[in-house]
Amino acid sequence: MTASFSRRTYIAWALVLATILLGQFGRDLADALGMRWLIKFPSAWVIPFKTSISLAMKWLVEEAAIGGVSFTDVTRAVAWLIEQPYQFVLSLLAEGFVAGAGKEAQTVLPAASWIAVIAAVVALGHYCRDWALAALVGACFAYLAVFGQWSSAMVTLASVLIAVPIGAGGGLLFGIWAYRHPRGERMLMPVLDLMQTIPIFAYLVPILFMFGFGPVSALVATIIYATPPMVRITILALKSVDPELVDFGRMAGTTRRQLMWRVLVPSASHSLMVGVNQVIMLTLNMVIIASMIGAGGLGFDVLAALRRLDIGAGFEAGIAIVVLAIAVDRLSQAFAERMGQVHSHAKRGGWLERHKRTVLVVALLVATWILGRFLPALQEYPEGATLTTGAFWSDVVKYLNVNYFDVFEAVKVFFLNNFLVPIKKTLLGIPWPWAIAMLVLLGARAGGWRLALLCGVLSGLIAVSGLWAKAMVTVYLCGASVILATLIGVPLGVLAALNWRAGTVIGVFIDTLQTLPSFVYLIPVVMLFRVGDFTAVVAIVLYALAPAVRYAAHGIRNVSADLIEAGTVSGCTPRQLLRLVRLPLALPEIMLGINQTIMLALSMLVITALVGTRDLGQEVYIALTKADTGRGLVAGLAIAFIAIIADRLVNAGARGARLRYGLGA
Repeated sequence: MTASFSRRTYIAWALVLATILLGQFGRDLADALGMRWLIKFPSAWVIPFKTSISLAMKWLVEEAAIGGVSFTDVTRAVAWLIEQPYQFVLSLLAEGFVAGAGKEAQTVLPAASWIAVIAAVVALGHYCRDWALAALVGACFAYLAVFGQWSSAMVTLASVLIAVPIGAGGGLLFGIWAYRHPRGERMLMPVLDLMQTIPIFAYLVPILFMFGFGPVSALVATIIYATPPMVRITILALKSVDPELVDFGRMAGTTRRQLMWRVLVPSASHSLMVGVNQVIMLTLNMVIIASMIGAGGLGFDVLAALRRLDIGAGFEAGIAIVVLAIAVDRLSQAFAERMGQVHSHAKRGGWLERHKRTVLVVALLVATWILGRFLPALQEYPEGATLTTGAFWSDVVKYLNVNYFDVFEAVKVFFLNNFLVPIKKTLLGIPWPWAIAMLVLLGARAGGWRLALLCGVLSGLIAVSGLWAKAMVTVYLCGASVILATLIGVPLGVLAALNWRAGTVIGVFIDTLQTLPSFVYLIPVVMLFRVGDFTAVVAIVLYALAPAVRYAAHGIRNVSADLIEAGTVSGCTPRQLLRLVRLPLALPEIMLGINQTIMLALSMLVITALVGTRDLGQEVYIALTKADTGRGLVAGLAIAFIAIIADRLVNAGARGARLRYGLGA
C-alpha cells in the first residue's frame, strides 16, 4: 500500500512539474516545432456559438410567435405585471402619486414621510422580536435620512419589496414541483448550477434585449439572480420534514394539496425563511449591477461615484446599502422566528388590540401627509440638517496617496513581478491539449470517470468557443486571488477558533466584508493602486475572503474534544496539536471554504473588468456595452464551466479528505 501510494505521489508531482515547465517554455517549444496551434487554439477550429446565439435571440425577439402571440407580447405582459406593483411601491416610498403626464403632471399624494417609514420599521421590529430590534432597525433607517441617502434608499427598498416576494414565491413553487417530481429535480439542478455560476452581467445582455432599458429589466435580472437559493432550500426543507408528520397527515385524510400546504410547508417554515433571507441578501447585492440597466437608487449612486472616482460619495452610498441590508436582514430573520412561533400561540384580545401597531403607523402616515403641507420637515428630512462623511473618506485616501504612494507602488510591483506575472506566464504557456488532459486525469483521480468526462467536455467547449486564452487569464486572476485569500483566511479562521477575543474582532471584520457591495471594494483600491491586474486581485481577495475564514474556524471548532485530549495526553504541544490533529481533521471544511472562495472570486471577476482586466469578465462587460447577446452568453457560460469544474474537483477532494479521516462521505 505504501509503495503504491508513493508511486502515485511521485507520478502526481512529476505531472505537476511537467505542467510548470511546459508553462514556462511551452511557447518556445511550440515555435521550435512549428506547432503554434498547441498554444493558440486555431481559429479555423472555432465553432461560431456567438453568432448562432445572437441570431437565435434576434429571431426570438423579432419573429417567434405561437398562435398569433409573439414572444415580444409575452415579455411586454411580464413587464407590465411586474411594473404595476413596483410603480405603486415606488410611488408610496419615493416619488409620490402623480396624476397626468409630462408638464401637466400633478402630485396627488406625496410619498410616505421619513417619520412614517421609520415608525413602520420600528413597529415591525417590535412585532417580530423586541424593542432592541426595533431600536436597531429604527436607527438604521434614521441613518439613511440623516446622511442624505433617504431618497435613493427608498428607490432601492422599493426594488427589494417587489423582487423578494416574486423571487421567494417563484422559488417556493419550483422547489415544491421538484420535490414532487424527482426526475424534474434532476433536470432542474444543472439549470440552477448554471444560474448561480453564470455571471449576472451575462444575464443582463439578453434581458436588456428582451425587456429594454429600465427598472423592470433590472427587476427581472435581480429575480433570476436571487431565486436559485430559494429553490434549493425549499427542496431540502421539504425533504427534512419528519416522515411521521407526513404519515400522520395522510392518515388524517388530507388531499395532496392539503398535505403540502397544511403539513409540509408549515413544518418547514423556519428553513424556508432562511431561503427568503438569502433572496433578500442576493437582491441587495444585485442593486449596483442592476443600476447598469436602468435601476436607480443607491446602486446607481455607487456606480456613478465609481465612474467619477469620487471615493467619498461612493463610500457613503455603499455604507447606506450596508445599513439597509443590516436592517432588512435582521427583520427577515426575526420575522422567520416569529412565524415559527405564531402557530403555537393563540391570538388574544380584540381587533384593535391585535393591530394596534398597524393603526398607529397608518395614523402617523396620514398625520404627516396632512401636517407636511404646513411643516415640510415632517414630510421630507431637512436638507440643511443632513450630515456627510464624503469629505472625510476622500481626505483619507488623498493623505494615503500623498504620503505612502511609494510604499503602495513598491507592494504592487513586488507582487506583480514575483507572484502574478509568473502565474500568468505559466498558465498562458501551457498547451491547451495538455491542460485538458490534466483536467481529465485530475477528474478521474478525484471522482472517477464521470467527473473526468465532465472536466474534459467543459474544458473542450471553452477551447472550441475561441476563448481559451481569456479563460486562462480568468483562471490566473481567480487562482492568484484564491491562493492569497486562503493564505490570509485560513490562519485568521484558526486564530478566530482558538482565541475568543480575536474571534470577536475577526467576526466583525468578516461581517463587514460580507455586507459591503462588491462595487464598493473597487473604489478605494483603484484610488490607491490605479487600474490593472493587481487592483483586481486585491478587490477579489477582499470580496472572497469571508468563506475561507468562516469554514476554517468552523472546522477547527468542530474537531472532537476527545481527540484533542488524546493528543494532549500523548505529550503534543499546542503547535503540534494544531499541525497534527486540528488542521488534518478540519481539512474537509477548509476545502469547502476554498470552494466557496473560488465561486465568489469568479463572480467578482466580471466586476473587476471595470478596472482593466483582460479576461472573460471583460468579454462579458464589452458584450453588455454593445448589447451583443451571443458574445455575452458564451463568455458567461465559459466562466460558469470554470466554476463547475472547480466546484466538482474541490468537492470531490473534500469527500476524499472526509473518508481518509473517517468522517463519513
